[in-house]
Amino acid sequence: MSILTLPGLIDPHVHLRDPGQTHKEDFYSGTSAALAGGYTTVLDMPNNAEPITTLERLEAKIASAKKQTVADIGFNFGTLGDNFDEFTKVIDKVSGLKIYMNVTTGNFKIDANKLIEIYKAWPGSKTILLHAEDDVSEIVLKTLAAVPKKTHICHVSSQAELEFVMRAKEKGLPISCGVTPHHLFLTDKDAERLGPYGHMKPFLKSAKDQKFLWDHLDAVDLIESDHAPHTKEEKDSAEPPFGVPGLETTLPLMLTAQAEGKLTQKQLLEKLHSNPAKIFGLVTDDTTKVEVDMSERTIKNEELLTKCGWSPFAGRRVVGKVQAVYLHGSKVFEDGKVLAQPGSGQIIA
Repeated sequence: MSILTLPGLIDPHVHLRDPGQTHKEDFYSGTSAALAGGYTTVLDMPNNAEPITTLERLEAKIASAKKQTVADIGFNFGTLGDNFDEFTKVIDKVSGLKIYMNVTTGNFKIDANKLIEIYKAWPGSKTILLHAEDDVSEIVLKTLAAVPKKTHICHVSSQAELEFVMRAKEKGLPISCGVTPHHLFLTDKDAERLGPYGHMKPFLKSAKDQKFLWDHLDAVDLIESDHAPHTKEEKDSAEPPFGVPGLETTLPLMLTAQAEGKLTQKQLLEKLHSNPAKIFGLVTDDTTKVEVDMSERTIKNEELLTKCGWSPFAGRRVVGKVQAVYLHGSKVFEDGKVLAQPGSGQIIA
């Protein structure tokens, strides 16, 4: 058995559904899934059932996480452009500010004209994260040129979206972007096959778009799972929600791509560890590491720790299974089992 040792991975884009929708996921199950996928740090998004747009809601969320988390976890704050007085209250408790410019889970979307006001109101240098698909790219470019604050474009999924980021970088604007595994490994053809289990935002794109992402991977700063669990009952309903789980499958998919020559190990480490740390100002720890069995295996739903219990990649052959995880020097995961006590992970900002 060949073992690969990696630093603890960082995922700046997860939806752990706690509080409000813990039937889908909670902080314990979600961070357990993170460890099983080699992630020792995750940053949670604010589009909960009650969006995290006030200090009171944020503190309630942090209190819940403190009792449950087995990995290190931080939080992104939310805004619809109507809570500027909350910004200074939360700035030292969050990793960034998330803004939704397109309809997604919870319909938590801002008016595009508000964007520049939000940028001016957000204090300090913590990253602003945008859900900004290609139809809103020009307003983003205009805003960044006027108020050049550090900005991360989430889940870039098409040639047009990545070209926009590349154009902004060429202009010297402070922008980064992430790509999800589902947009790298699935296309609109898979969406037809998967039905509601391939229903997500941004939608799965064409093989041409997917090829552009791979061909310009150097323009992509990080890989983010956009872990968005929903129950099978919800996915099989008349109006299935957007999103797929991804914390446990991202690393093996990327290791498989590395084995196939689609990226180097240097690129893998940059996009799953060092760049997320740099973009979100996270301190890394040499005693936090992941040991991966590099044998070939099949992804199976019944082996997942996420509460939703399914993956769009079930049945796929991959390389790599996390064998052990050490968090700040302590072994917290081994052979498919979480060893850490709930609440032992750190809350970060």
